[in-house]
Amino acid sequence: MKIALLTCQKLHKLTPQDQLLIPELAKYNITATAEIWDDKNSNWNDFDYLIFRNTWDYFEKETEFNLWLDQIEKLGIKTLNPIEVIKQNKHKFYLRQLEQQGIKIIPTVFIDKTTDFNLKEIIPTHWEKAVIKPAFSAGSYLTEVFVTADIDKINTQYQTIASEKELLVQQFMPEIQTVGETSFIFFNKKFSHAVNKKPVPGEFRIQVQFGGIYRVIHPDAELIAKAQKVVDSFTGKLLYARVDGIVIDKELHLMEVECIEPDLYFNLSEGSLERFVDAIVELIK
Repeated sequence: MKIALLTCQKLHKLTPQDQLLIPELAKYNITATAEIWDDKNSNWNDFDYLIFRNTWDYFEKETEFNLWLDQIEKLGIKTLNPIEVIKQNKHKFYLRQLEQQGIKIIPTVFIDKTTDFNLKEIIPTHWEKAVIKPAFSAGSYLTEVFVTADIDKINTQYQTIASEKELLVQQFMPEIQTVGETSFIFFNKKFSHAVNKKPVPGEFRIQVQFGGIYRVIHPDAELIAKAQKVVDSFTGKLLYARVDGIVIDKELHLMEVECIEPDLYFNLSEGSLERFVDAIVELIK
């Protein structure tokens, strides 16, 4: 059994955490190698499965990534997560579908490509602060937080972007700076562990590169069940999903579901790497 652990040029050997998957998979007679997803020299037919891990530049290469997904699908190569999940999850308008299924999401306005971009006509009047970002993005790419008093500035800044990309505008939740964001991590649709992430004072972004502070937490069964409902909205197999949200008054407010290339925090939760590998083995054998 040969598996490609998909990554990008900037992380051609995978992250240090994900490099540990290679010897762990070898225990099951599975040969895993790091493969750059857009390497023209790769022969994808050589692999039994492709697993999306550190493809952290896909949103910067939107057209190329979409064409590559189509190619892999036509070749009939199996992937984890499945191609149909990747195609759905890469565009954050999936949040609108989840909301229609009764899942509570952060208050969000979905904006199609437009040459007549005007946030004054779009944002609810009671919003005082908001976050704007492309629907096809990751890692705070082209993301801005703004107070509505600065709406003219954002209109100017995003005028061209709005003509080229679909956008989301979400109400800024001040709880992100106090209670932080919580990630519920599932392997093979089973809960594995949870991590709370808080930004440093004066910052709203929780990513490590912006100083975010991470710690393992142990949410109660009721909260896990709410995250499980999000995961169960996906039909078919799902190697991993990271449900990101803000917990306010014991209610989970979904921010996004990461099914393409999320950090799974193997370094923070003991046994999580082994649980992930067990999930791979369950799904491919």
